[in-house]
Amino acid sequence: MAETKREIERKYEATSGTRVPDLTRVPGIAAVADRGVMELDAVYYDTPDLRLAADGVTLRRRTGGSDEGWHLKFPVASGIRDEIRAPLADTLPGELAGLLRSRVRGGEVVPVVRLRSARDVRHLQAADGTLLAELSVDTVHAERLPGGAEAGWTEIEVELADDTAGADEALLDAIGKRLRKAGIHPSSAPSKLSRALAETAPGPEAHAPGPRTDPGTAPATGTAGHAVLAYLREQADAIVALDPAVRRDLPDAVHQLRVACRRMRSAFKTYRKVLDRDVTDPVGAELKWLAGELGVARDQEVLTERLRGRIDALPRTLRLGPVRGRLRSWSAARARSGRRRALAALESPRYLALLDTLDELLADPPLRGPAARDARAVLAHAVLKDHDRLTARVDRALALDPGRDLDVALHEARKAAKRARYAADAATPTLGKPARKFAKRVKSVQSLLGEHQDGVVAREALRELADQAQTAGESAFTWGLLHGREEAAAAAVEGELPGAWAKASAPGIRAALTR
Repeated sequence: MAETKREIERKYEATSGTRVPDLTRVPGIAAVADRGVMELDAVYYDTPDLRLAADGVTLRRRTGGSDEGWHLKFPVASGIRDEIRAPLADTLPGELAGLLRSRVRGGEVVPVVRLRSARDVRHLQAADGTLLAELSVDTVHAERLPGGAEAGWTEIEVELADDTAGADEALLDAIGKRLRKAGIHPSSAPSKLSRALAETAPGPEAHAPGPRTDPGTAPATGTAGHAVLAYLREQADAIVALDPAVRRDLPDAVHQLRVACRRMRSAFKTYRKVLDRDVTDPVGAELKWLAGELGVARDQEVLTERLRGRIDALPRTLRLGPVRGRLRSWSAARARSGRRRALAALESPRYLALLDTLDELLADPPLRGPAARDARAVLAHAVLKDHDRLTARVDRALALDPGRDLDVALHEARKAAKRARYAADAATPTLGKPARKFAKRVKSVQSLLGEHQDGVVAREALRELADQAQTAGESAFTWGLLHGREEAAAAAVEGELPGAWAKASAPGIRAALTR
């Protein structure tokens, strides 16, 4: 069974003659315990085109040391990585293979580098003996596989202990300051693997992990095509990067992956004069499918949080019957089903085909004539067109009386607001502050409309919960009370909408985009 460890470390250049200074002079470190030298032997795996290395991901099979086994590392921030460990085996464990699926697809990983290290370990301890960090002096021998060039170096690595990983990095900063005073400077390589790849490269072009698209086909900088494709690549990269986070069930991962799908699909529609819709519409349909499969779990999570909050806000005297227990059991069954559905989608051939299609589209984009025009004019026009679409939908909704028709009209306006906001986000690198301000105003409208739609969904769920309670012989009073409060909340949103829309549709906001 795989386990996850947050790795927070710093690396420093060294030579065989480098002497580590007395680190007990660092505040908090009372003793340095010598733990001896261990021999480590690790084979690093990647795709033949080094796709994992291009994304800062490392996969190795290591023997020796206390943590021998398979290690998969994902970057979190500079000097911080999540390491997922699986027991030592001859072949890559299935759980780790799944976490690589969005990058490896239907291919395979192969050995690319072997690193043999002599690790001289010292434990940095507090006065009570608590392990604060581990410092190691690593003498590394790297060999390019199969049978390639070799290289060697010495480096110092300082890593926070597991039980201090939740603390800030002040201790590492203090240790680094002490090392620098002794003439020991930070390493320019972020990892042993990156250094090994660079120093054992067979040629100036063969080793370098590069983009998965051909830069030779990219339109000129400053054109609409260049701006739109840059935005689309961000979303495609986000989908690939968030896939393992969803599989690991990390907080907000499903939501963020779903947003990336929606942003890309929205951009296909907004910038249809830049990209040929005959090509992008089928891709957009597949993105809609993926977002829908992911959305079941996410929507249930949001709904449960909303209803739980409503219940908690009620005085105890108004909570009649086992309302918390019923909500918990009702939600748990739906959440399990939603997660199974999301994971099944990520394992499906349809999903892998979508990822390949996105790579192909970005490598050979179906550009139309306006793609070669000045980005500012083309993007501003597209954003304003989406705003006109939103205007029509909001105006229609504001003309309706409360009821089912209004609920539907506001939901349609919400989708238009999201599209207009995404259009402005995509245009922000080109249009700057006006697009940013435009997106902020539209987002306020989108948030209001989203709150209204969440209330519509909550009312439907409350009716279902009330029916279940009544069938089980429980009181349905609390569910009915919450339904009434959701109706009141919806009415409040409907009352706020005209003012929010007046700000988002102010002539000055629109005019600034075309200046």
